[in-house]
Amino acid sequence: MRRCAVLGAVALAGALALTGCSGSGSHAGSGAGAGKAELSVSSSYMPQPVSADMAAGFLTITNKGGAEDELTSVSSDVAGEVTMHSTVGGAMAEKSSFAVPAHGRLVFRSGGNHLMFEQLKRAPKQGQKVTVKLTFAKSGPVTVEMPVESATYHPSTGH
Repeated sequence: MRRCAVLGAVALAGALALTGCSGSGSHAGSGAGAGKAELSVSSSYMPQPVSADMAAGFLTITNKGGAEDELTSVSSDVAGEVTMHSTVGGAMAEKSSFAVPAHGRLVFRSGGNHLMFEQLKRAPKQGQKVTVKLTFAKSGPVTVEMPVESATYHPSTGH
């Protein structure tokens, strides 16, 4: 009986230690409590634009928290405007917001949901980074440094 109690205490201590660890990426929210979103951003990139006035952007927003949040706007110093789009069945539609489900992900990828950087103020080149500010309904804003990749880049991460 005493051995089970010791093993249980060790397991609990290990779980608590792991809770304090976090991976790379930007974070918003505080804690994985039932009432809060815990957001992180990964796999962000912008293919080098082939147009002088427009570019696309892709990323994944993960919510490890117990509450849904909503991406309500995106801005960048490189563009006059950044709009959000969904693509379903080959039809693209501008969206005013996207839900980020509790314990889920919102994925922006080529051929699906994506960001459009319009009215480019400068032409981002491969190897540079573009600063992007993501604004959420409940969590604080998240700033991401989005690397500019080749125009034909396709991530191997599967997003």
